Amino acid sequence: MYTGTRYDSNHTLSICDNQMEFPETPDPLTPGVARLVNRLRLKHLELLALLGDTPVLHVAAKQLNVSQPATTKMLADLEATFGFVLFERHARGLRATPLGQQVVDYARAVRRMTAAFVEDLDNRRRGGGGRLVVGAIMGSAPDVLAQAVAQLKARRPLLHLRIVGETSDQIVELLEQGEIELAVGRPARAEDLRHFSFTPLANEQMVLAVRGGHPLLRRPGLDLPTLVPWPWVLQPPSSPSRQLFETELALAGVASPVNVVECSSVFAVLQLIQETNSVAAVSESVVRDHVRAGLIAVLPLRFGQVLRSFGILSRRGEALSEAAQDFAGCLRDAAQLGEVGDVARTLLRGHSQDASSPP
Repeated sequence: MYTGTRYDSNHTLSICDNQMEFPETPDPLTPGVARLVNRLRLKHLELLALLGDTPVLHVAAKQLNVSQPATTKMLADLEATFGFVLFERHARGLRATPLGQQVVDYARAVRRMTAAFVEDLDNRRRGGGGRLVVGAIMGSAPDVLAQAVAQLKARRPLLHLRIVGETSDQIVELLEQGEIELAVGRPARAEDLRHFSFTPLANEQMVLAVRGGHPLLRRPGLDLPTLVPWPWVLQPPSSPSRQLFETELALAGVASPVNVVECSSVFAVLQLIQETNSVAAVSESVVRDHVRAGLIAVLPLRFGQVLRSFGILSRRGEALSEAAQDFAGCLRDAAQLGEVGDVARTLLRGHSQDASSPP
């Protein structure tokens, strides 16, 4: 005999027996787990997730489509079930206690997985190949991403794949909120590694890029003090590439540029340096194709260290879907085939002509 689960008319989970024999008997549920299984409802979890989003009980009740008294009773039942206070009551609403926040995070995860499951199931029912939403820092190894996508779509042509392109800090936030299943990026902060699994894929070389024909390309003996007075296009301060840039300036004893346009879109960065005399600190792979086309040039100045590894980020404690696991494998394959820094190594051999002063 084995123990299974069923839902009664109130959507309450309960235990039932099925007439199937197995060689081994599963371990019995612990008392605490059994109590939750018997008493927790999906609507309870939805309420917890909603209260994590809004501290106002009547707002959560409206979204849940139940009365406020019923919502108040549901919350009291939940706290009785768990055996501790989930939310502190304040004049402006509710605030999750430390243990309550852990329960809210669990409820959000259940809601997120349930929504993904239902959407994927419906997609497959209609003949599709499922759905996968991933995030990617478009400024790093676009070749790796493109090759991985091509390989994945060759295997799963009906898969609905959505790619969200942001900076690493924005990608991490989307991953934390459950908006994406995995990400190609870098941990934005050291503490991110406590919440996310990280599989390194490759390092990248930072370069200083300008438009083709830029006056600085004719100037010998370039150094950072010479470049700083020029206009710059830089990633936001929270991005790893900007942090590396500022670190290099500090090590060289040079003040940060004052004529700066901050831009998180790599495509906008490429357009801005093609249309102006600005200098941009970007990863080599971002400008590789534009350099080959003669639209952008890399300044002959070795710019510090290699940008730290980018890789695959996913939430700890959550199993990836089959499609996400497949995509992760495609990313690893593409990274092994890639060669980082080819253009940088070629073009950093130097130029030996004169340049004019900054405009």
